[in-house]
Amino acid sequence: MKDIYSFEATTAGGETIGMEVFAGEVLLIVNVASKCGFTSQYAELEALHERFGPEGFSVLGFPCNQFGGQEPGSDGEIQSFCRLTYGVSFPVFAKVEANGPHAHPLFLFLRAEMPGFLGTHGIKWNFTKFLVNRQGKPVRRFAPTTPPRKLVDDIQRLLAEPVSRAEPVGEAAWYEGQER
Repeated sequence: MKDIYSFEATTAGGETIGMEVFAGEVLLIVNVASKCGFTSQYAELEALHERFGPEGFSVLGFPCNQFGGQEPGSDGEIQSFCRLTYGVSFPVFAKVEANGPHAHPLFLFLRAEMPGFLGTHGIKWNFTKFLVNRQGKPVRRFAPTTPPRKLVDDIQRLLAEPVSRAEPVGEAAWYEGQER
């Protein structure tokens, strides 16, 4: 089985980075949208990122416009919305597709490794969440209706596990100089 470190993602600024910049961290990968009924989850995602970031945890947001056209803005507009409305400091990448023939390879991998309800592979809506351990392996999938605060026990359990892969290499320069 591969891990997420085999994949690349495009930042909102257009730079391609390897996911290995997050090696050794526990990650919560979420397909997000700015005009969704679940958009308020940004606040709880940011709270998790702030609370557990010093222990080696990051939230990674991937905007997606495939579900009801609820992420129509440009990458710049999405970044502004996230920061100004919810104070988001975690990485929010360039817009991706989570399903279909143009689905981002990372989401193809996550969907295959962590099927949804009754073994379905497609993502049903915005704010589907994938929890990834320190070795880059997806360990749990959460429905859009699951509030991020309900993931605390799972995150703490994964943070308590030893790091068997390389220690975190830290955040890349693309991270726009934001501090944790």
